[in-house]
Amino acid sequence: MLIYIYLSVILSLSGMMAFTLKRKHMLIMLLSIEFMVVSLYFNLMIYLSELDYEYFFSMIFLTLSVCEGALGLSVLALMIRSHGNDYILSFSSLW
Repeated sequence: MLIYIYLSVILSLSGMMAFTLKRKHMLIMLLSIEFMVVSLYFNLMIYLSELDYEYFFSMIFLTLSVCEGALGLSVLALMIRSHGNDYILSFSSLW
């Protein structure tokens, strides 16, 4: 069981590192956020299986993560339609 905890920590850290190092494109940032969500789901499943709880909360978490992914893709599509690319530096949220 300890190897699963180490694996989940490595997955979380690699997702955070990809998010901070590849912040030039919006699509890569969204993919790294989804990777972090999957690693959080893995952490949640490990935690719930150790305590012998119900897995109902994991379904709620998956539903909210799918909604977050759909919102991210819609923002990406809106950004590409309005600016022509997905570069973060060309998008100014102050205007």
